Amino acid sequence: MEIERINDNTVKFYLSYIDIEERGFTREEVWYNRDKSEELFWEMMDEINDETEFEVEGPLWIQVHAMNNGIEVTVTRAQLSDNDESDAQLSMDDSRKTFEPDPSLFADSEQLMNELNDEPVVWTSDMFVFEEFENLIPLSNIIPPYAVESSLYSFENKFYLYVIYDESKMDDDDKSDFCSLISEYGSLSQVTIHRLEEYGKVIMESDVLATVKKYFGN
Repeated sequence: MEIERINDNTVKFYLSYIDIEERGFTREEVWYNRDKSEELFWEMMDEINDETEFEVEGPLWIQVHAMNNGIEVTVTRAQLSDNDESDAQLSMDDSRKTFEPDPSLFADSEQLMNELNDEPVVWTSDMFVFEEFENLIPLSNIIPPYAVESSLYSFENKFYLYVIYDESKMDDDDKSDFCSLISEYGSLSQVTIHRLEEYGKVIMESDVLATVKKYFGN
């Protein structure tokens, strides 16, 4: 699991499906079993509290982003006025906190689990890492013009290719073929685009492989 403390009231974590399986859960349980998905969520919050001292208190605003290899969750502690605090009901159950704030203001853990259960996993984007920029050159010479948007970042002496698929033009077979070609020169990465946007350096904003081929290809 990758944890990023955004500020005093916000934390973000990325959980791959491998991480989920290592914790004794399955992908199907996360998306279709409410009890299991809720159990996993609170386990993650306990782990985040241990590592970052991010205490879960008061209403929460939770944003879930489904990714091909896992889920990215942003959790924000709401800052309430005195009047709002009187409306937020807090109960304790086996040392677990369940929050029931005004649904027009916040998303609570129940809403999070409903979102997870209602929405299937959607393959919309991938992140690939390359040890050297030169590895992109032979790839650019052989890869067909797939219907994707791409950008390239440098971060910690490596190069990251962020790819967004055009779902209307690429089916799962197309994406699988695309990933297979890229995997000959790079590998899938769990680094999030948000982390790269904040800490990395943009090398190319669009059409990465076409641009590499134009300037460096054969």
